[in-house]
Amino acid sequence: MRKVKLYIATSLDSYIAGPNGEIDWLFTEGEFGYDAFMETVDTTLMGYETYKLIETFGDFPYKSQTNYVFTRNPNRPEAAYVQFIASDVVAFVQALKQQAGKDIFLVGGGQINALLLEAGLIDELQVFVHPIILGKGIPMFQATEKSHPWQLVETKTYERGLVELHYVKG
Repeated sequence: MRKVKLYIATSLDSYIAGPNGEIDWLFTEGEFGYDAFMETVDTTLMGYETYKLIETFGDFPYKSQTNYVFTRNPNRPEAAYVQFIASDVVAFVQALKQQAGKDIFLVGGGQINALLLEAGLIDELQVFVHPIILGKGIPMFQATEKSHPWQLVETKTYERGLVELHYVKG
């Protein structure tokens, strides 16, 4: 069965972006294992707000993957490189995990992360903690109803204080 992997950057206070989606605080110099990670996945999942943010980067970064964007609007016009999904997110991801292929990259954001966490559909977390406190912003997980234990399998420290925490379901 395919795994859903959340590979994500956060601040020390667990925000993935500032209040208006700002990510200018993220380290952009350095590779941090991203290329190796991308070799393990052939599919991405993201919420619509995350997709809109990625569109502002210019060239779409996931052209080699099958990309699903979850939206509440079933009438979104077609877009290059993505398929908009307005159906039941949990059922869709459950079915996707059963299909043949490489693992699945959960790009985010906070709402889709929390929804899939609550449904027990995230298998691994690779969290890159940046040495900054934002104070407010978009949390890595919107409010969840219960606790979720994880097992730490690896840590890495990079220059400038960036720390990678790799967890599997506990």
